Amino acid sequence: MRTLVAIPVYNEEKYVQRVLDRVMEYAPNVLVIDDGSTDATPALAASYPVDIVRRFKNGGYGRSMMEAFRWATIEGYDWIITMDCDEQHEPESIPAFLECAERDDADIISGSRYLVPKSNAVVPPENRRRINMLITEEINDRLGLSITDAFCGFKAYRVAALAGLHLTECGYAFPMQFWPEAVAAGLRISEIPVSLIYHDPNRTFGGPLNDDNIRLAHYRTVLHCALERNADRLPATALADLTCGCPK
Repeated sequence: MRTLVAIPVYNEEKYVQRVLDRVMEYAPNVLVIDDGSTDATPALAASYPVDIVRRFKNGGYGRSMMEAFRWATIEGYDWIITMDCDEQHEPESIPAFLECAERDDADIISGSRYLVPKSNAVVPPENRRRINMLITEEINDRLGLSITDAFCGFKAYRVAALAGLHLTECGYAFPMQFWPEAVAAGLRISEIPVSLIYHDPNRTFGGPLNDDNIRLAHYRTVLHCALERNADRLPATALADLTCGCPK
């Protein structure tokens, strides 16, 4: 089972070396997707035996994810594990994803920060937790899922299963498009617990998405457009009271 670990980065000079040092203890095949960093991140990553895709202009988190999926497909990997580079995802969890992948009963293995026992969990920023819970609940209600963390970027994907997905969302709303596409394609989804870590609760999304109401409305727009686009392959509950305003 050939597995690639893909790490999107953007101005992560504070963390990138420590993250790569730890990741490479568990994964020989690593791809860094540099999303137009303007700090020392590209030079620091280049000192490691990893593959690097570098853009000279920031394109967004979703675009980095799509780049990672294409790379894994072209290079013939069986599985791809994605994780962040800000030390909020622990490389020590990589073996747990590999163990689940080897059971061969899922196409998407999604990390959940909310399956960790509460006594061991960090309290996330309230505004982020609230939006996460609202969107996760709506995704579950519309798609008949029972996931607990719609936004966690620490995931494992069966590469062959990604071929049928129509993914175009370049920004932070990428998961809102991904979940309807995954359900419409009939992909099998499971969750495993991962640690809930917040080193910098003041870290921002940038631009208008820093406003909680704007961010929530944007997430719902992307979600509802994805639901409408896949209407013929989704349960009827997915289509109730859509408010996307998508072009017909």
